[in-house]
Amino acid sequence: MIVDDFLPKESTAPLGSGHLTYKAPSNIALVKYWGKRPHQLPANPSVSLTLSHCATTTTVSYDGQGGTANGVSFDLFFEGGPKPSFRPKIETFFSRIAAYVPFLRGAHLKIETSNSFPHSSGIASSASGMAALALCLVEMERRMWPKMSQAHFEQKASFLARLGSGSACRSIAGSLVHWGLHAETQGSSDLYGISYPYPVHPVFTTYQDTILLVDKGQKQVSSTLGHDLMHGHPFAAQRFAQAHDNLNGLRPIFGKGNLEAFVKIVESEALTLHAMMMSSSPYFVLMKPNTLSIIERVWDFRERTGSPICFTLDAGANVHLLYPEDEKERVLPFIERELAPFCEKGQYICDRVGSGAQKM
Repeated sequence: MIVDDFLPKESTAPLGSGHLTYKAPSNIALVKYWGKRPHQLPANPSVSLTLSHCATTTTVSYDGQGGTANGVSFDLFFEGGPKPSFRPKIETFFSRIAAYVPFLRGAHLKIETSNSFPHSSGIASSASGMAALALCLVEMERRMWPKMSQAHFEQKASFLARLGSGSACRSIAGSLVHWGLHAETQGSSDLYGISYPYPVHPVFTTYQDTILLVDKGQKQVSSTLGHDLMHGHPFAAQRFAQAHDNLNGLRPIFGKGNLEAFVKIVESEALTLHAMMMSSSPYFVLMKPNTLSIIERVWDFRERTGSPICFTLDAGANVHLLYPEDEKERVLPFIERELAPFCEKGQYICDRVGSGAQKM
């Protein structure tokens, strides 16, 4: 697929009016995307687990004749009330996708969105939020053009979501999603995410993710700034090559269920992400003392018990604990006893691998 494939190919019926709702999950990257090129294209490929419970639900009510002549107008409500701080991001999104959704010209939208998890809790709400909105927009197009295939629907939704937030393109499908051109991954593209195309051992289809909320405050560094710091970074080329190598390494791991090897790559990826931030200019330390305390206790627990529990991190202080479903009975008491005290107000969220977005 190329960019032009996402331009409408034939005239459609008028937009009319109506409403629709989609629920899109957050995701957690195993191989991290860090650094981007123009047009929201990734500097390196990535792979992520789609979550189940941490999700954004978005309803779009639309009136094809209710907006201005030159563009789309919208009202935005978050958790039941106006959210002016979200408007600039949505306005930027609509300007980026205008050529791909010309049916929105002159329309007015009412966008109502809510999260199943606390906002600014370190979970990728931009990913789930932009994915849910993109799905609603492509569903509007499908109502006018019923011949659209399901494959094209999912690709275009992922393509549009990427233009709102890069990682949002991984929040359409499930349960393992690859994004970014990679020589060894069939069907991979920088333009959209794809369901992982190779065999996946059953152990990974029910994997658990417990998110330890070390710091629920606003992110110290925005994702945009963090990605920009990779331009001219002294170790950028090595990092991008490492991501390709780790994706190669994960293919037999996913196929055979080699959890010991899985742990090594996932934790290395998490620490590399933070190492890149600590060695950038300007530099940032995004982990908190409690983040390190949790990591040390996870390592100790794994050493003592042989459990294949591991951690990963996004660009912040919170910790995602990953472990097989059959480890829950001994991992959850460990979390409550030894790790929850390092979380803000003792809070953590139990989630698991999910199957992707849903129409509601």
